[in-house]
Amino acid sequence: MAASRRPSALVEAEGHLIDSQLLTAIFDTVINRGGAFEVQAFDIGRTNDDFSRLTLEVSAADQSALTALLEALMPLGCHAAAEQDALLRPADRDGCAPEDFYSTTNQRTQVRADGRWLAVERQRMDAAIVVGEGRASCRKLRDLRTGDRVVCGLDGVRVTPEFRDRDRADFAFMSNDVSSERRVEVSVARIAAMVRETKKSGGRVAVVAGPVVVHTGGVAYFSRLVRAGFVDVVLAGNALAVHDVELALFGTSLGVDLEAGAPVSGGHRHHMRAINAINRAGGLAAAVGAGVLTSGVMYECVRAGVPFVLAGSVRDDGPIPDTVTDIVIAQERYAEALQGVGIVIVLSTMLHGIGVGNMLPAWVPVVCVDINPAVVTKLADRGSSQTIGLVTDVGLFLHHLAAQLTPL
Repeated sequence: MAASRRPSALVEAEGHLIDSQLLTAIFDTVINRGGAFEVQAFDIGRTNDDFSRLTLEVSAADQSALTALLEALMPLGCHAAAEQDALLRPADRDGCAPEDFYSTTNQRTQVRADGRWLAVERQRMDAAIVVGEGRASCRKLRDLRTGDRVVCGLDGVRVTPEFRDRDRADFAFMSNDVSSERRVEVSVARIAAMVRETKKSGGRVAVVAGPVVVHTGGVAYFSRLVRAGFVDVVLAGNALAVHDVELALFGTSLGVDLEAGAPVSGGHRHHMRAINAINRAGGLAAAVGAGVLTSGVMYECVRAGVPFVLAGSVRDDGPIPDTVTDIVIAQERYAEALQGVGIVIVLSTMLHGIGVGNMLPAWVPVVCVDINPAVVTKLADRGSSQTIGLVTDVGLFLHHLAAQLTPL
């Protein structure tokens, strides 16, 4: 088919297209999907602060292929050159969207309604966009209600990717780069600077933690960070709390004496005894109030008024009364706790880390610390492009971070 007869569309993009390698990504996307492009205009920013602007005609073999190509280009910042309102269709039943609903990314998004561009609120990936009363917001499919006006198709939707900024060294120093060959002290110093800047600007610090924090001896350092006010919310599972309490009551984690580094006789029962003690007290806060629990991460959170959400799973022993066993409710509490968060630190918990990453907008940096590089890579591969990966022992990381933020 001659190029002139192929279905085509005119798209535009602007931003730090060269620095962020978006220009190359746009061209590669067109070619890899069997399309063709012709650059109509390209204005390069004259300084490092100026945006570049691209106007591109793209074509494909048929209309279906063109639509798929335009959808693939949207997360790269491309949008239709001609402005028009988004197509809004009413949801015809609770929990269901129209068949052609627009599924969101975690990038900054705008939709055009009644001739005005509206910034989409509560940005997250894998959601629908509902427009009403002059506002637009992301909504999980299960939260849609009959009559909600849902954005459908691609018209009237603009996505703005996060651009790599030459001047933001503390954020960009290892973005999308997973390595075990950096000096931990250097990486942690930069992460500590990011945490300080977040707190200074009024942002909140969320920590998503797995039980490895306890197993690797990180409790004392994590507790210091909570006491010093560098932790604003803790998101975890039942296991973190259980083994944290086990350490506080019996000096073991998974039955291993952390001081001696060896299993103790009958230690395999300690986590069950810890669950029983919290159950008998009526929960973590009650256990702290009654003097049953006198140390550990959960103790410090209760004492400092730091909120925490414990999400249950099929593996849980107990679980303790504080654990949310309804996964839908747990997701909602996680999402609510993450509002206004300026940085997230994920400590050796793949499933909770990926879950949180899926709830965050792309402009919130995520620091993922794990001894297994595959965990860090998987979080980034699942769409959380803002992930900063550090491959190291979690206990060692917390030791260095506490030294940077709360020097003795």
